[in-house]
Amino acid sequence: MKYEATIGLETHVMQKTSTKMFCACKYEYGAEPNTHVCPVCLGYPGALPVMNEKAIELCCKAGLLLGCEINPYSKWDRKNYFYPDMSKNYQITQADEPLCLGGHIELDVDGEMKTFTLERIHQEENAAKNTHIAGASLVDYNRAGTALMEIVSNPCMSSAADALAYMTAVKQIMQYGGISDCDQEKGQMRSDVNVSVRPVGQKELGSKVEIKNMNSFAFIVQAIEYEIDRQIRVLESGGTVDQETRGFDSDRGETFIQRTKEDAHDYRYFPEPDLMPVKIAAKEIEQWRSELPELPSQRRERYVAELGLPEYDAGILTADKDISDWFEQVMKHTQNAKAVSNFIMGEMMRLLSEHGLSISESKITPEKLAEIIALIDAKAISTGAGKQVFETIFIDGGEPKAVIEEKGLAQVSDDSALEGWADEAISSNPKPVEEYKAGNAASINFLMGQVMKASRGKANPGAVMQMLKQKLDG
Repeated sequence: MKYEATIGLETHVMQKTSTKMFCACKYEYGAEPNTHVCPVCLGYPGALPVMNEKAIELCCKAGLLLGCEINPYSKWDRKNYFYPDMSKNYQITQADEPLCLGGHIELDVDGEMKTFTLERIHQEENAAKNTHIAGASLVDYNRAGTALMEIVSNPCMSSAADALAYMTAVKQIMQYGGISDCDQEKGQMRSDVNVSVRPVGQKELGSKVEIKNMNSFAFIVQAIEYEIDRQIRVLESGGTVDQETRGFDSDRGETFIQRTKEDAHDYRYFPEPDLMPVKIAAKEIEQWRSELPELPSQRRERYVAELGLPEYDAGILTADKDISDWFEQVMKHTQNAKAVSNFIMGEMMRLLSEHGLSISESKITPEKLAEIIALIDAKAISTGAGKQVFETIFIDGGEPKAVIEEKGLAQVSDDSALEGWADEAISSNPKPVEEYKAGNAASINFLMGQVMKASRGKANPGAVMQMLKQKLDG
């Protein structure tokens, strides 16, 4: 029997707000534990929450970017549970009246256009960070109460590839929209994954298994693939898949049971009495809509249509917003988009990887790269020399022309110098000369190489080729 999988994602995204969701405490990743706290985010009795308007705006803008309808009326609820990461024993969230409804993303997955739909986006507060060590658990409340939104997809995906494409798109859109940095290592984006399988053709979905709190795309892919295989093996052996919550062991590449349906929490949602409902006017929604940035998909299309870049280049450049923004800055100083693309995809990305840096930490600026490209276009230096200049500035800093002069990289186009190298190559290599004159046009490339070797790469290749042909065809 053949089976098909159904997958849905609940993705938590920390928003870029200067203060927490319901208090004035700031959040600073890596700060000394429990230093950015107050009676509100510590859950002291009698402390009253105050809504963060910026978080509401960012959540609604995220909804607009993802094609959601903004709910003109939403309210707050208490999600009750007892655990150290939520000291007041409930989380302020939105149960039945979220800020954003519906939505969708259209994506190319392995050459097939697919539409992934959303159920909702709701605003809530983050939990504290638990650290478990031998014999004890430590709690850092610096993260408690930070602005967090949950993007809930419908069960609309059928493979790990679908889930990866969806998560990648959500991450890019949130970054481009200025909603979140989505740094997974800092816990700014994490997902719960719901997986079920059923026989092909069966309308009713299989029992749902939820894999909790995953912050790595690679691990999510592994977990989905393992869980689909596990559930199919259970069904094929005559068993039944239980609705349960599971974790993922990245060392073993396996999911493991955490709790069964019978043990699942009853969160006992009820309306939050300390906060007024949120009412959003149509005028405010349109104002936010007018402030939305260019999406990565729109930027890719523009790079191809207006700048003439190949689709591959456009995809690479827009995959990371910082890279794309840096490319945009270079293009303010040059018209040679392909050369800029080649340098970023080649030299820049290689050096960033080797040195463990972000593009903003590089010593080479957009203006300096544009100057290097202008010098190559003017044939003042060769492309190879341009790469040397780029790497030197990336590592040590400096100005392009100063580096060229210091390293003697200027390209030689002077006829008298070129003629001497050309004559030496011709006189020292009679065999390729004879082969060329006998009709083997490719033999001139050997002579070209000899001239470039003699000039230590400084000779202008175009001028060298022209001079060699003049001398051999004359």
